[in-house]
Amino acid sequence: MSDVVLFEERPTSHGKTIAIATLNAPKALNAVSHEMVERLLPRLRLWAEDPAVAVVVLRGAGDRAFCAGGDLHGLYRGLTTGDMTPAPGLPVPASVEGFFAEEYRLDHLIHTYPKPLLCWGNGVVMGGGMGLMVGASHRVVTEQSRLAMPEIAIGLFPDVGGSWFLNQVPDGVGLFLALTASQLRAADALFAGWADHHVTHAHYAQVLDAMVAQEWGDDRAANDVTLTRILTEAETPPEPATGPLESHMPALREICAGETLEQIVGAIHHAAGADPWLYSANANLKAGAPGTARLAFELLRRTQGWSLADVFRLELEVALHCSAQPDIREGIRALLIDKDKSPKWHPASLGDADAEWVERFFVPIYEAENHPLRDL
Repeated sequence: MSDVVLFEERPTSHGKTIAIATLNAPKALNAVSHEMVERLLPRLRLWAEDPAVAVVVLRGAGDRAFCAGGDLHGLYRGLTTGDMTPAPGLPVPASVEGFFAEEYRLDHLIHTYPKPLLCWGNGVVMGGGMGLMVGASHRVVTEQSRLAMPEIAIGLFPDVGGSWFLNQVPDGVGLFLALTASQLRAADALFAGWADHHVTHAHYAQVLDAMVAQEWGDDRAANDVTLTRILTEAETPPEPATGPLESHMPALREICAGETLEQIVGAIHHAAGADPWLYSANANLKAGAPGTARLAFELLRRTQGWSLADVFRLELEVALHCSAQPDIREGIRALLIDKDKSPKWHPASLGDADAEWVERFFVPIYEAENHPLRDL
């Protein structure tokens, strides 16, 4: 039996159970693989229906990461050397379609989970890890947390529901995070609405012990309140108390107020100057895929006001279109395979990745009744 996810059911002092799922690939920073998804989905569904389970906990093995993103090595193999049986209407392997569809289904399940679900977001939480974390009812960051959507570095786009939760960041600044892959520490994760509590990582066992000692009932709302109280009693103010995202908000509001992507990118370039945080953000943008920048802009613009389920359905089709384009393979190659850090993006400039070019990603792949995520 695979051990990429470890499952534990810890009995409480009053007859209920705390169910714990641990992503168990610490050497890979617990990157989300297809096998992980295939293990997590049925177990989370089982726990959702089990009246004995009061709370579910999702965490990562080791001290370095909750989850650093998707399994890019596995995705690269799937796109280059795996089973090349095509997905419908695209030169993309069916295995790649299956991974994205099931990953998004898992993320949606977490957003809509019928019981309190605690995500312990210690260390690196990026990309696919964000997809697992942001939908949890109770989200903890620690003094080691680093949250980001860094897809611009690999030629994908901020997926796993990113088109939805980036649009929830105050004042439209989610677009800046998508374009620059800026990392948020605990204070900014709380400010952005991506986390609810700051608890030092060393207190995980104490929090779990408090949950085990607690008397839980069958009422979801009451259990939510109980878990919130336990986390509130354990939390401490993050240090620093205010992060660079919050402190830069006046400038970022002005940057993101631009009507066109070109205006926004130009404003980021102009604002960078000698400010270390903005300089780093601008460097990420300049090194990233111009096609990702265009696609992120279009997705956030087009999906404003959409339901979460509709966002996931669109993201699946866009992800498959991306998988048929060269940038994602080139981005993973440069970052993780050859590690030359010199991707040759196509298109190579924002001028080439224009509004006409991006339309290819929005050509429907499925009829509504045949969409793999039609039942969300």
